[in-house]
Amino acid sequence: MSGETNQLQADYLVVGSGAMGMAFTDVLLKETDKTVLMVDLHDRPGGHWNDAYPFVRLHQPSAFYGVNSRKLGNDTIDAAGWNAGLFELASGSEVVAYFDQVMREQFIPSGRVQYVPNCEYLSDGSIASRVSGKTWTVNAAKTVDATYMNVTVPSVTKPKYEIVAGVTCVPLNELPKRANTTVHYVVIGAGKTGMDACLWLLRNEVDPERISWVMPRDSWMLDRANIQPGELAGRAASIFTEQLRIAAGSESVEDLFEKVNALGSLIRFDNNVEPTMYRCATVTTEELEQLRRIKNIVRQGRVKSLQVGKMVLDEGEVELQGETLFVDCSADGLERRPVKSVFEGDRITLQAVRTCQQVFSAAFIAHCEITFSDEEEKNKVCTPVPHPDNHIDFLRTTLANTMNGMVWAQYPDLQTWLVNARLDGFSAPDMPAPDPAASADLAAAAMTAAQKLQHYIAEAEAQGL
Repeated sequence: MSGETNQLQADYLVVGSGAMGMAFTDVLLKETDKTVLMVDLHDRPGGHWNDAYPFVRLHQPSAFYGVNSRKLGNDTIDAAGWNAGLFELASGSEVVAYFDQVMREQFIPSGRVQYVPNCEYLSDGSIASRVSGKTWTVNAAKTVDATYMNVTVPSVTKPKYEIVAGVTCVPLNELPKRANTTVHYVVIGAGKTGMDACLWLLRNEVDPERISWVMPRDSWMLDRANIQPGELAGRAASIFTEQLRIAAGSESVEDLFEKVNALGSLIRFDNNVEPTMYRCATVTTEELEQLRRIKNIVRQGRVKSLQVGKMVLDEGEVELQGETLFVDCSADGLERRPVKSVFEGDRITLQAVRTCQQVFSAAFIAHCEITFSDEEEKNKVCTPVPHPDNHIDFLRTTLANTMNGMVWAQYPDLQTWLVNARLDGFSAPDMPAPDPAASADLAAAAMTAAQKLQHYIAEAEAQGL
């Protein structure tokens, strides 16, 4: 370290230039004249997208991602492939290029953003270059933690299980380079990353018999057709409304899930297995049909160790014949973090305020930081919705979304902002105004649904769920 120290000054220090940090900063620049200092460990904006596997794509339409002021993609509908008929999904390289353009073409030219990449934010509030060793003290009125959600990917996360010598286990990033015609593939992990690994193998015409899929927990998944912008957005609104009516009229947790599944909002891999995981993974019906071609499903808990010729799991061992390539997809990409107050004095901790809509949430929090002066009111409007993990979290997030929506509805100016926000895919200026009678009926259903959900959640928590 050189020992040289300088001082950097800004109204806001934003720690992390991933999607949430970029979305927050974008709103600050568009709606205020404030200055921002952005610091990041990576060489360029985009956060975990810089470390993602080469064939990664968004699991949600491009229209819902990025920053509020700049469109991602061309709002086209895919004409071919397993996403056909639905809005485009940006590739990882497109996302990284997009954020780089936002930084170079919008943020820095504004004259109000200082961007310091390849740097670490230290506990004393200073920052240090990981390249030169140079350090800076920072003088900022507020610090924005855009790293709290702690997004991780397999390429930078060591597996928690043992891998003995002689076993070939690679992160998903290496799959295209290691794939060959002789190996048997074992995909470890049943979340979004595991689904992507299996779909990549199937898309490349690997015989499903050559694929084993370690699925510690079956997952409830979202039908991507129900999460669409533009002319398809009305379906999302009607699905959400019907889910509230189902919750209001349900007689038990099992009854609720059965009816939401029949509605087509939540779908599952195997209709004979009750899912215990919910992580907001989205699939199309065609992708689900493809995944179901894989019959070698290992449901014996989590992997404990990989050995030559076998793998040891929580609930037993599985013998493996021939050459095996293990593909690690076990990283907890978006773990369920403890809830913190978003606004605490001179610190802002970015979290989701709508289920699994992190970039929208960051933009929304920035707007609330600008709009409201009272910290208690800010935190009332920006109540975090923790990222889900188990099936009961579907109830928790549905309840939290409903309650937040009720709070937001009390602020007409906030409703106007939501209607005009690009990142809010669930409202638009051209959507028809709701019928007053229907709105009153829905409000009543929402209240009853909230009461039922609170009861079910309390029962689940008594059982340790």
